Amino acid sequence: MLSPSENPLMARTGLPEFGRIKAEHVIPAMDETLAEIETRLKEIEANVIPTWDGLCKPLEELDTPFEYTWGVVNHLISVKNSDELRSAHQEILPKVINFSLRMSQSQPIYQGLKKLRESEEYKSLNDARRRIIDKKIKAAEHAGVGLEGAAKERFNEIANRISKISTDFSNNVLDATKAYELIVTDKADVEGWPLNLKQLAAQSWCKEKGEKSQKPDPENGPWRITLDYPSSGPFMQHSRNREQRREVYHKMVTRASGDKFDNSAIIEELLKLRREEAQILGFKTFAELSLDNKMAPDIAAVEKMFAELEAAARPFAEKELQDLQKIASESGQTEPLRHWDAPFWAERLREKLYDFTDDQLRPYFPLPRVLDGLFSLSERIFGIRITRSTDSNVPKWHEEVDFFDIKDENGKMLSHFYLDPYSRPAEKRGGAWMNECFGRRLIDGSVRLPVIYLVCNGTPPVEGRPSLMSFNEVSTLFHEFGHGIQGMLTVIDEAEAAGINGVEWDAVELASQFMENWCYNKPTLMGMARHYETGENLPDELFEKIKASKNFRSGSGMLRQLEFGKIDIYLHHHFDLDGKESPFDAARRIATKTSVMPPYEHERFLCSFSHIFAGGYAAGYYSYKWAEVLSSDAFAAFEEAGFDNENSIRELGRKYRNTILALGGSKHPTEVYRMFRGRDATTAALLRHSGLSA
Repeated sequence: MLSPSENPLMARTGLPEFGRIKAEHVIPAMDETLAEIETRLKEIEANVIPTWDGLCKPLEELDTPFEYTWGVVNHLISVKNSDELRSAHQEILPKVINFSLRMSQSQPIYQGLKKLRESEEYKSLNDARRRIIDKKIKAAEHAGVGLEGAAKERFNEIANRISKISTDFSNNVLDATKAYELIVTDKADVEGWPLNLKQLAAQSWCKEKGEKSQKPDPENGPWRITLDYPSSGPFMQHSRNREQRREVYHKMVTRASGDKFDNSAIIEELLKLRREEAQILGFKTFAELSLDNKMAPDIAAVEKMFAELEAAARPFAEKELQDLQKIASESGQTEPLRHWDAPFWAERLREKLYDFTDDQLRPYFPLPRVLDGLFSLSERIFGIRITRSTDSNVPKWHEEVDFFDIKDENGKMLSHFYLDPYSRPAEKRGGAWMNECFGRRLIDGSVRLPVIYLVCNGTPPVEGRPSLMSFNEVSTLFHEFGHGIQGMLTVIDEAEAAGINGVEWDAVELASQFMENWCYNKPTLMGMARHYETGENLPDELFEKIKASKNFRSGSGMLRQLEFGKIDIYLHHHFDLDGKESPFDAARRIATKTSVMPPYEHERFLCSFSHIFAGGYAAGYYSYKWAEVLSSDAFAAFEEAGFDNENSIRELGRKYRNTILALGGSKHPTEVYRMFRGRDATTAALLRHSGLSA
C-alpha cells in the first residue's frame, strides 16, 4: 500500500500537501483509493445493519479517502490546470464514475436504507439524519438503483459519457479562452483606457511575450487583451476602437465553437443523453428529473417567476436601450447600436449620469482593506472572529493563496478557509466559486472542523501595488464569502447535511447573494473604502453615486439572466430533440423574445455556457433568480430592523446565523427560511432592490 510519504494523495489526516502533489501521483493514488473503498463497501453490503450507526455512519466514513484524493485532484484541475494533470484526470475519470454508479446502485444498501426509514429508530432520529436517509434513497433511485438488465447497462453508459463530455466541454472553454489574444501596439488605441487596464494589459504582454528583463510599460505598451474577464470586461467598457471591440466580443460569444475546441456537438449530445437518462428513470424530461430534488415545486412555478420578473423588467430595459441609442447618436456614432457597443456606451452613460469611473473607485478598494471590511461586517452580525492563520506551514497550491481561521467570540475555533483571489488564466478556470476542502463531520467521536476553498479571479497586483479591485470584484468576493460562511458556521455534525450539503440547489445562492446586499450599506462600504496610498475615506459623494448607480441598467441585467434561465429550461424540458430547430436556433428565438436588443447573428454563447453544460446548473440556472428572491427578502428584514439599531441588527444577525447558516441541509429550505423570516419570501423586495417596482 502506498504511504503518504510516497504519494501525498494517500494522506488521510491534516491538510492536503498541495506543494508535493504531482500529476504522476493521481492514477496510482486513485487506483488504490478505489480499491480500498470497494473492499470496505463490500464489507458493509455483506452485513447490512439497517440502523444509523450500522449503515449510514460506515457509508459516511467512506468519504474521507475520497476527499483526500479525488476532491483534491478536482480542486487542482480548477486552480492549477496542466496538460499532465488533465491527462491523468481524464484517464482515471471513468473508473471514478463507475465506482460512483456501483455504490449508488447497491441493492443491499438501498434495501437497508428503506428498512431503516420504515423502522422505529427512524422516527426518533433528528431532522438531519432523517433528511439524509430520505435523500440517499432518492439519490439512489435517481442513480438507477431500480434498473436491471439492458436499462441499467444503458443508464451507466450514459452516466459515463455525460461525465466525460462535460469535462471535455469545460476543457474546450478553458483552451479557447487561452487561445485568443489581442495585441495592441498603437497608443491611440488605448486612449480612454483606465490606468488599471493599461497596467494589467502591459503586464500580461510581458508575461507572455516580453523578455524576462523587460518591465511592463503601461503608457507605451505593448498591451495584451485576453478573453479572461478582468481583461476583456474593462476593455469592452473603455476601448474607443470599435473594430477591436467587435473582434473581442465576437471571440467571446463564439468561444469553443467552429474551431478545434468546438463544443457544438457536445451540446447536442448532452441534451439527448440527459433526456434519455431522465426517461429511463421514469421522468418525461431532464428538467423534471432536476426539479425532483429542488426547492421549486415544478416547472410551472419556475416559469411563473420568469413571467413575473420579466413583466416588471421589460419596460425599464426598453427605456435603457433608448438611452444607450441616444448617447451613442449624440456622441457621433452613425452606425446602428450593436452588442459590442452596449458596454462602451453604457459606461459612458453611467459616467455621465453618476460622474465617476472605475479608475476613481479602484484605489479605494485594495484587497487587504476590502477583506478587513468584509471580516468586520461578518464579525459584527454573526458574532465571530476572523484572523489570518499564523501557521507558516499551511500547505498551499500557489504563493498568492492565504489561509484564515474563524473563531467564536470566546475564542473557540470554528473553521478555516483558503482564499485564492487573483486571475491566472493560464492555469485557473474563470469565474469565482466556493468549495469544500473538508466539510464538518464527526470522526471517532470528535468534530472535524470545516476547511473551505474561496476562489476568485480578481485583478492581480501590478507594479508593486496591491490588488485594486473593481466594485464588481468587491461584490463577487462578498458573494463567495457568503457561500463559504454557510459552510463554515454550520452546527450540523452529519456531513451530508452540514453547510451547503443537502441544501436544495435553488436555495444554495441565498447566503451568497445575501452578502452582496451589504456592499451598498453605507457603514459597511465606507468602513472598508480607503485610498491605498493616502488612507483617505471614500468621499461621501462617491458613495452616493455608487448607490445611485446600483440599479443602472438593472432592467437589462434582469432580462439577460431570465434569458439564460429560460433557454436552460426550454432546452431541458420543451425542446424537440428530433425537430428541425437546433439548440442554437432555440436559444436565438428565446433571446429575440426576451432581450430588447436583437441577437448577434454569429453568436454561439451556448458553446461556453459552462454553468449548464459543464457545471451543476443544468435545468437549474433559474436558481440564481429563485435564490435572489429569497436573499432580497432576507436582507429586507435587516432594513426593517433599522441599520442604526445596533441591538436589533446583532439580534437579527444571530438569528440568520442560527437558521440559514447553521442548519444547512438538515431541514427543507422552505422550513429554514420560515424559521428566520416567519413567512415565505415574495418578489417584492427583489423588484424594489432592483429599482423595478412600479
